[in-house]
Amino acid sequence: MAAADEAAVQIDQAIAAHMQQRLAEEARRQAWHGQRHSLDISLLGNAERLPACTQALQLSASSDDPSPLSRQRLQLSCADAPGWTLTALVQASVFLPTVHAARVIERGQTITRDHLQLQEVNIGKASRGFYDDVEEVVGQGAKRRIRAGQLIAPNLLSAPLLVRRGQQVSIVASQDGISASATGEALANGREGEVIRVRNLGSQKVIEAQVVEEGVVTSTFR
Repeated sequence: MAAADEAAVQIDQAIAAHMQQRLAEEARRQAWHGQRHSLDISLLGNAERLPACTQALQLSASSDDPSPLSRQRLQLSCADAPGWTLTALVQASVFLPTVHAARVIERGQTITRDHLQLQEVNIGKASRGFYDDVEEVVGQGAKRRIRAGQLIAPNLLSAPLLVRRGQQVSIVASQDGISASATGEALANGREGEVIRVRNLGSQKVIEAQVVEEGVVTSTFR
């Protein structure tokens, strides 16, 4: 192998090892699963005439953005005498199985596992965010209509409706260690933690109650 070819291999291997380590650390931090990556490397200067280095190349990063998904500016040095220094620009593309809509999800629907599928995307281009675990999405509500095949981003989701207007609900009330329950009618839609108006079907009194789970609201005696 020609010396220039040996130097090119050394450069590629040093960059690949550095980026592999950086991306593995990011994968652990972000809890990614099943990712793969590719590297787009641009060498600045004339690298074709560089002699092979007799020792491991030294590599340092000087990028403003520490994220390995951003373009990295790397400096590679050979400590031979005479040695050489080379700058490389590296852009990593990370591909990850992410959650997409398997079919149309209408606005307000509670999302089930059947609505979802995993498809691989370049996460560097998923500027609005993504999910790589179906279970993170199941049970949430659709803020707007989601088309089949669309990437599920956080801005498309809301907490699911646990109570719907006109629905019969259980009113659980407690005070001073005494609990009671009654049947009521929800006068508004409600998500977990929201306070809505509910009519007690026994007394016909309208109260404010907090949604605690599907079909259940809570209030204090009044």
